[in-house]
Amino acid sequence: MTQKHVFISGRVQGVYYRDYTRREAEKLGIKGWVRNLPDGRVEAVFEGPEDAVENMVAWCYQGSPRSEVIKVEVAKSNPQLKENFIDFKITR
Repeated sequence: MTQKHVFISGRVQGVYYRDYTRREAEKLGIKGWVRNLPDGRVEAVFEGPEDAVENMVAWCYQGSPRSEVIKVEVAKSNPQLKENFIDFKITR
């Protein structure tokens, strides 16, 4: 199991980016959350098998059909932030 904390920049709010992220995470068996940030970015935490999490991070560059992703930043995972997620949620 691994965890990645990502920040996605570009036209990613108001284009169903979070909903498409949730759908893709569920397909891949990823747990965690996704939310909009006040600065216009989207933030997400992905937790699951390493290959599935890597695929999820790679998917973030594509995003929803109407999104225009400019940048995906992957932050180092903080072991103290690790949670035992039970599903994948859209949060505020």
